[in-house]
Amino acid sequence: MTSIPSHKTDSMTQSTPNYADIQSIVADDFEIMDKQVFGNLNSKVQLVMSVSQHVINAGGKRMRPLITLLCARMFEDKPSEKAMHLAAITEMLHTATLVHDDVIDESGQRRGKPTANATWDNATAVLVGDYLIARAFNLLVGFQSLPLLQVFSDGTCDIAEGEVLQLQHQHNPAATEEDYLRIIDGKTSRLFMMATQGAAILQDRIEYMQALGDFGQHFGNAFQIIDDVLDYSGDSEVMGKNLGDDLAEGKPTLPTIKALELLKDSDIKGYEQLRVAVQTGKTPNAEQLIELVRRSGSLDYCKQRAWEETKLAQQALSTLPDNRYRTGLYQLTELASARLL
Repeated sequence: MTSIPSHKTDSMTQSTPNYADIQSIVADDFEIMDKQVFGNLNSKVQLVMSVSQHVINAGGKRMRPLITLLCARMFEDKPSEKAMHLAAITEMLHTATLVHDDVIDESGQRRGKPTANATWDNATAVLVGDYLIARAFNLLVGFQSLPLLQVFSDGTCDIAEGEVLQLQHQHNPAATEEDYLRIIDGKTSRLFMMATQGAAILQDRIEYMQALGDFGQHFGNAFQIIDDVLDYSGDSEVMGKNLGDDLAEGKPTLPTIKALELLKDSDIKGYEQLRVAVQTGKTPNAEQLIELVRRSGSLDYCKQRAWEETKLAQQALSTLPDNRYRTGLYQLTELASARLL
């Protein structure tokens, strides 16, 4: 097997392809899957269809279903209707979590477009999110695979628990890095694990379940840490939200957790300002607080943790079949990490 190269930060911007390049590896499969995301809905209630179409059409890059398609092709390089179907179901579950997130966060926009709760109301959004989850499991039953149902049911429980843990630690300045990792393992990384391991079950390649689980977990961790770093250093227009939104919402993200830890030893006044902001959610001096987090050294620590998680994800790939689909998964890790450059 050709070894996967070690992560090189100095050449990443030159060697990393764009998302469309990676997607093109499974272009035909992706096109069919994308149509199935909405095509799989069959509610007799028009409001359910309208809200579902709204949130699905406002979706992002379909990264999780792309990962499922790459994994399936990595094991058997031919079209798989089952893999496309599972990929669409994975995106349906992801969409449901976003709908519920927007209600919890009281978000009016996602990726620059009105959210379902802003367009209709919270009750409608929650119930349609519930429908998407229920419909996803209704479709999963069609595979007649107990192992597949086990992975997705366990994973969906973990996702819900991750969201509740985040809510439990909201506005908690005493939240720890361990608390944060438990939260993102559920609310972010678990769905990546489901996307990879589901493909292995469909292709009867159970021997790769552990490696795929490791890849999904570490890639998901890196992906979320990077997102949280960008809340203090990114481009508001690209992100579709204002910098510092996580801080105003009192979310226990790693940049804030580490900044509080560092400031407590070096700048007690700054520590107290940030602690009160986390606890109350009142950030009239948001720019000052963002600069405080930046100056603390927290973002450098978080970037290093993101690189570490990325490297672990890449190492997990090294035991998988060596072909262009595995290369596509590797390139996704580089593409995600390139956002920090």
